[in-house]
Amino acid sequence: MLSEAGGGMSEQKIRRHTEQIAMLAKEGYEVILVSSGAVAAGFRQLGYPSRPVTIEGKQAAAAIGQGLLVQAYTDAFSKHGMKCAQLLLTRDVFTNADQYNNSYNTLQELLKRNIIPIINENDSISIRELTFGDNDMLSAYVSGLVKADLLILITDVDGIYDKNPNTYPDAKRYNRLKSIPLEMQASIEQVSGSKVGTGGMYSKVLAAQTALELGVPVFIGTTNETSTLLVISQGEGAGTYIGDEAAEVQRKTKQWLSHHARATGALTVDAGAVQALLEQGKSLLPIGVTEVEGTFSPSAVVDIVTENKQLIARGISDISSADLREMLERRDQAPASTWHKAVVHRNYIVLF
Repeated sequence: MLSEAGGGMSEQKIRRHTEQIAMLAKEGYEVILVSSGAVAAGFRQLGYPSRPVTIEGKQAAAAIGQGLLVQAYTDAFSKHGMKCAQLLLTRDVFTNADQYNNSYNTLQELLKRNIIPIINENDSISIRELTFGDNDMLSAYVSGLVKADLLILITDVDGIYDKNPNTYPDAKRYNRLKSIPLEMQASIEQVSGSKVGTGGMYSKVLAAQTALELGVPVFIGTTNETSTLLVISQGEGAGTYIGDEAAEVQRKTKQWLSHHARATGALTVDAGAVQALLEQGKSLLPIGVTEVEGTFSPSAVVDIVTENKQLIARGISDISSADLREMLERRDQAPASTWHKAVVHRNYIVLF
């Protein structure tokens, strides 16, 4: 969206976006901008005649372009008396609890001081190509992290249609959707084809679904003179609004567990523990654990599975794998009080 016809960075588009963000800020909105454009900003500095196609070329262009991109935003925002800051993130930030919390705290501090955070994937060191698909999925994760009121995904199509509007003149736009049905996702995937992961509509629908799971409503559409970011935030934009504005946002720890955390072990539980977890919302007690897999310390993330290895929950263990195995081996000798200490407290469990 920030590229010129030839593939380079469009400073005109940056100025237009910053003008609209300035309008939002003047109305009291807090704005976090997730912006691509580093590769587009930097590839000509490397001598490429057009946008590079190799991973090495893209990453080198991003290394140069990140500074140019944030400088362009800095200059544009300064004309409105505003300041901005850059955060470069990778997927690992969302899987590491400390980095996840540090990112949240940094964003909150910037917003508190009326500074616009500009977030981009750290493309120059990302190990799995440009993994967030032009930042659509990254923006969904960030919206959940900060408990955003609305995620706005800007594209060149004014929303989601019941069929391809380029092929069918009678295609009708969905102005509002409570959710994204699976059959709609499949239909958009078929139409988008190879555009998956390149910022196409299917990429945005996947990001929207993730944001909805995190409790954040979504707008997919376009901006123009009548559909500004301010108009979009007020519910009258040219596009499709998805989800319930009153949707419950998951607590930050449970959100991290369900969408980002990586388990370092697994606990197999008996039928009684399954019932206590799924039907009664209880903590997991040692008495319900029948098997311990992996090696982990206290505060590690563990999967909780049934005896036929069906994943039912994930949580943070208060007991190390070694101590828990010892408890299970000495089940008949341990005092009764031992079995009342939670292995995984209910406040740190997410159910699947």
